[in-house]
Amino acid sequence: YAQNEGSFLAGYIAAKMSETGVVGAVGGEDSDTINDFIVGYTQGAAYADPEVQVEVQYAGTYDDPAVGKECALTLHERGADVIFQIASKTGDGVFQAAQEEGFYAIGVDSDQKYIADDVIICSMMKQVGNSIYQAVSEYLDGDTSRWGTTWVADMATGYIGIGYGEEGATQQVPDDLKAEVEDLAEKIISGEIAVSTTR
Repeated sequence: YAQNEGSFLAGYIAAKMSETGVVGAVGGEDSDTINDFIVGYTQGAAYADPEVQVEVQYAGTYDDPAVGKECALTLHERGADVIFQIASKTGDGVFQAAQEEGFYAIGVDSDQKYIADDVIICSMMKQVGNSIYQAVSEYLDGDTSRWGTTWVADMATGYIGIGYGEEGATQQVPDDLKAEVEDLAEKIISGEIAVSTTR
């Protein structure tokens, strides 16, 4: 999954929504996969504002919200007012810290806005279920088989993107910024913007 591409958009939104000029990310671990999110996020933030500062904390766990909360509080103390959680269950602590301290958060993998729509401004989504459904459906239909191949689910396939919650959810990201994000997505798909990756 080209999480770097979706994270570019998340970083762009974070930088545009930040009032301090500092944005953050909490990763579950210091690994190539997590850093693939972070390089995209950092590039997107810089695309929005070359002066923006990106601060990162690695939790060292995916299963401890308390650690995620402490990481987020550390980032907030450094000035981050928008923090991207890339740490599974540990990331729930980022949302808790955001609610308690009054900063914004960005969800990951699925549309997480429902968890705390007062502080989660968007989520970087990987449509894992839909991509697997497509691969199996193509195999069953006899059209093609992806077995034994490497298939990259990226923005062009429609399985990577940004979610802003279900209808009726509180919206912090203004419509004009959402339109900018859509334009950036098209530039990524066309290759006009090449997003950095650890892969």
